[in-house]
Amino acid sequence: MLQQQLCDFLADKADDMKAENIITLDVTGKSSITDTMIICTGTSKRHVSSIAEHIAQEAKSKGLEPLGMDGEIEGEWVVLDMGDAMVHILQQEHRELYQLEKLWS
Repeated sequence: MLQQQLCDFLADKADDMKAENIITLDVTGKSSITDTMIICTGTSKRHVSSIAEHIAQEAKSKGLEPLGMDGEIEGEWVVLDMGDAMVHILQQEHRELYQLEKLWS
C-alpha cells in the first residue's frame, strides 16, 4: 500500500468511529521513526480506545499488521504504530496540553 493510500485508509477508519479533528502531518526528515503522523481526538477513554482498536482491526483485515499499540488500557492517549504512519488518538485535554501539531509542523 502506498504512503498516501495508507494515510487515507487510517484517517478514514478513524472517521468511521467518529474521531474528531483528524489531521495528517508529513514528518519526513523531522522524525527518524515514521514519515507521517495522523492525530485525532476521542471524546472519552472508551472512545479513544475504541478508535484505536477499530483502526488496528481494519488494518489487520487488509493484511497490514500494526507494529505496536500503546495506551489503549488508559485510553487518554493511544499511539498506534503502522510503520510508515503513526496514529495518535487523544482526549481533547491531552491534545491541547501536548500540542503535537505545533511540535511536528
